[in-house]
Amino acid sequence: MFETLELERNGRIATIWMNRPEVFNAFNEQLIGDLSAACAELDADASVRVVVLAGRGRHFSAGADLNWMRRASSYGEAENLEDSRRFARMLRALSEMSKPTIARVQGAALGGGTGLAAACDMAVASANAVFATSEVKFGIIPAVISPYVLRAIGPRHALRYFQTAERISADKALAIGLVNEVTADDALDAGIAALAETLIAGAPQAQQAAKQLIQAINGRPIDDTVMEETAQRIARQRATEEGKDGIVSFLEKRTPAWLL
Repeated sequence: MFETLELERNGRIATIWMNRPEVFNAFNEQLIGDLSAACAELDADASVRVVVLAGRGRHFSAGADLNWMRRASSYGEAENLEDSRRFARMLRALSEMSKPTIARVQGAALGGGTGLAAACDMAVASANAVFATSEVKFGIIPAVISPYVLRAIGPRHALRYFQTAERISADKALAIGLVNEVTADDALDAGIAALAETLIAGAPQAQQAAKQLIQAINGRPIDDTVMEETAQRIARQRATEEGKDGIVSFLEKRTPAWLL
């Protein structure tokens, strides 16, 4: 159904495979549009509990397609703005999915590829993975991906890597918060599967509410307003059918409804 993607469903886990291995899953207008549509489709599918973003072949994503960059170099400001807006909307759709998202990263995740990994809720990388915010080498900046990379690594690391465009090894990416786990190259799928199964055990509405909680509270001072907002959020969740069932099923030592 997609020109540049494959969707694979395995029980409650869906994997979006970027399928342009001949160009290391570099993205162009078509891939951006396909990713936006795939995120919308899977977000609306209640049978899907976890979404994995992955790349076919040796590399996760080498960033922007060279032909796309060549076309963009001839655009005026208005055309560049609309092009960038499409990319920004796709990253936001990925970041704001109502269910957990995992980036499965092997090989190169450069420029926008780093942005895709950072836009997911979590990332698992193979030991051979390498990241970079390489835009300054081309006379541009990592503007559209910056909210997601900053969220992952913080401003201090961003000040370095946005300006140096250094390659970031998998171990360094783990140390600075860009990825959550690093596995052996041949253990990447096993690591993804284990994390996905852990996520499936959680309540879906509560997970969505947890994502919204982080977005709403992060960076704010702990004052009366925040205290009241957090109290209201937990009260609302406790009052849901899912919240009631979760507590009762725990007390009665039975399986909660979302796992049946």
